[in-house]
Amino acid sequence: MSRNKVLQPNFKTSFLLPKYWLTWLGVLILYTISWLPFKWQLRLGRVIGRLLYKVGGSRKRVAERNIALCFPDMPDNEQKQLVKENFKNTGVALLETGMGWWWPNWRAKKHVKVIGLEHIENAQKNGEGVLLLGIHNLSVEICCRGIGYAHPMVVFYRPHNNELMEYFQFRGRGRSNKYMLGKRDVKGLIGALKDGETCVYLPDQDYGRNRSLFVPFFNVEQTATTTGTLIFARQRNVQCHMVIPSRNADNSGYTIEIKPALNNFPSDNDEADLKVLNKAIEQAILPQPEQYMWLHRRFKTRPNKSDPSLYK
Repeated sequence: MSRNKVLQPNFKTSFLLPKYWLTWLGVLILYTISWLPFKWQLRLGRVIGRLLYKVGGSRKRVAERNIALCFPDMPDNEQKQLVKENFKNTGVALLETGMGWWWPNWRAKKHVKVIGLEHIENAQKNGEGVLLLGIHNLSVEICCRGIGYAHPMVVFYRPHNNELMEYFQFRGRGRSNKYMLGKRDVKGLIGALKDGETCVYLPDQDYGRNRSLFVPFFNVEQTATTTGTLIFARQRNVQCHMVIPSRNADNSGYTIEIKPALNNFPSDNDEADLKVLNKAIEQAILPQPEQYMWLHRRFKTRPNKSDPSLYK
């Protein structure tokens, strides 16, 4: 039974008011583009990404700083090239939102392959819930849609601030999955795990000082890392697996890999567990770092409020 505390957003006549007209225009453009041939969309997305890179702005500076902090030994020219490639992938990700939300079922199934499903199946045969620990790779929207056809999930997510976008986002992400849980519905996710469900949780961003410890992430020794993961991981009869979405290098589609259960995770030591988790996230990012969401200010929360920002 669904324990979802996020009321499914319904269409409102207020969505027709002028304040939503730009949103409607963006949605219409995205929906129209989603019908183009797949490889055309990839090419167009990369063009958009190049334009975003040239425009620059604060997000470009954030990506440059994140990459410099994480890979200080990488030569400057390689860092610059990684940022450029990351922006190309970001442009593609914008169009992948349309793919994930509106592609017909046959098209999503055709382009998304899931490997490692046996890990989930074996856990559930033993009556265990499965906590899939994901990363914010840029192809997350289409992969969220695609994985549901192989094995419907319960998705823990952040509702959109724009009500009209939330209307589309909720339906798009939930089309092939069981149901969605808002980020504050901790009890709902615990309940789903107790019911033996497979749940997706992304622990790799900076969620603030509350319920966080400062542990290494790449070369940043003190990175705010949520302990929320451990609340779910320590429930009885729960297995924890990394799930890694990626866009195939040959532009054929997407591969979602479910890894074997994390060894000796969780333990009774929060700091040690979060170090293990961050190391697993690093290993998930390294094969294709250009596909990771470097535009997020991963290191905005510092150990002390008086510490200078790493982004100035």
